[in-house]
Amino acid sequence: MRGRPVLAGLLGALAAAGAHRVLTDRVRSARWTRTNHAGADVTLLEGPSWVAGGVLGAALAGPAGALAAGASGALGALDDLAGDGSSKGLRGHLGAAARGEVTTGAVKVVGLGVAGLVAAALLDRGRDEVGALDTLVGGAVVAGSANLANLLDLRPGRALKATVLAAAPLVLLPGSTPGQRRARAHAAAAVGASLGVLRPDLAGTAMLGDTGANAAGALVGTAFVGRAGRRGRLVALAVLTAATLASEKISFTAVIESTPGLRELDAWGRPAR
Repeated sequence: MRGRPVLAGLLGALAAAGAHRVLTDRVRSARWTRTNHAGADVTLLEGPSWVAGGVLGAALAGPAGALAAGASGALGALDDLAGDGSSKGLRGHLGAAARGEVTTGAVKVVGLGVAGLVAAALLDRGRDEVGALDTLVGGAVVAGSANLANLLDLRPGRALKATVLAAAPLVLLPGSTPGQRRARAHAAAAVGASLGVLRPDLAGTAMLGDTGANAAGALVGTAFVGRAGRRGRLVALAVLTAATLASEKISFTAVIESTPGLRELDAWGRPAR
């Protein structure tokens, strides 16, 4: 178990990079192409590639992380391939539901909640120190993390950098219990998969889309929940809820680009214009 985080990270990186190479060589469907913020056509095949790396790496630590990343990625793919874009954000999807319209985004919101809850239940199985409320909050953290990562996928490299920055401390934190060691492996898989597809993302030729961003956030959320008790989960849920609500009112891009330090970090690695 001690070397499992390293193996999870390596497997995640190699699988993501390999999947991206194979998919971009063989898949030519326009359904996997989008126009990015700069008006250039980019491939969304980075998303399934990240899912491949994340799931394979996380599987070394048990089913919770693999399920969270795989299910969240599948739900993201539904939105990428079948969503019409008419409803945006949580408010848009809830408004559509109030009018009796079922959007792919609404299906994804519900699905992420279910996937997060199942992942949290798997993590908490056999842990006497956590109860049903803790598992419920943990499931919401996994789902909220998946959503937040998707909200950040608006510029090259941004969501991947956020994934690495959030997951790296969870890899480095020591852990003596089986749950803590599994959490380290989950986080390492997220870091590895992100590094495996970082180059084309920064180059502006590929993007995670809902498929990859939802999976990345869910896996980081799973790693956090695997380590956190009730207080940590409640704090994380409060932060995620505040960020999600704030996204309905303010532009994350505007905040980042107007904040020294964040602006430079966000731009790091992108080709000079």
